[in-house]
Amino acid sequence: MTSSSSKPDLAARKILDVGCGWNKTPGAIGIDSNPRTHADIIHDLGIVPYPLPENEFDEIICRHLIEHVPDVLALVTELYRIAKPGCRITVIAPHYSNPDFATDPTHRNHLNSYSFNCFIEERQLFPFYTDVKLKPIRTYVTLANLWRALGIQALVNLDQRWPAFRFTRKFWEFYLCNVIRGKELHFELEVAK
Repeated sequence: MTSSSSKPDLAARKILDVGCGWNKTPGAIGIDSNPRTHADIIHDLGIVPYPLPENEFDEIICRHLIEHVPDVLALVTELYRIAKPGCRITVIAPHYSNPDFATDPTHRNHLNSYSFNCFIEERQLFPFYTDVKLKPIRTYVTLANLWRALGIQALVNLDQRWPAFRFTRKFWEFYLCNVIRGKELHFELEVAK
């Protein structure tokens, strides 16, 4: 049940759509390097800092951008800087096994479902890379249509329902993803400041 007092809170949330392109999230401030987009702010997203203040946003959306930037660590560090504590960051990107990855010559970064582990304290192998701290909310992989129809996508993402089954995604990613191809990665992360 929604109370009338919670509606102004939702309306007051500041949302940033990073690399918004032509599909800017309704109600969001859009930032993009291309002046032919629906961006409110034109800025080269490979250059930090962005022209935005610290601790400004309640939600940050980053769809199909991270694979294009020259430095993933710099991008995530900048998103962390401009995010309020508790900010939800959503990142959507192609999985490295996506056969369409090579169709865009501006793609630079290959990602898998473990690409954000260096920002998650309990999963860091090399804690000296960054001081950014993110909490994982959700990691989800979509697969090519055939594998989705056969139920393989549900098996790969069993941890969404039962966290102890995270090994199914790891098994797919380590041994099967070059045959049973991934399409997109969906990350939801919370800023821990």
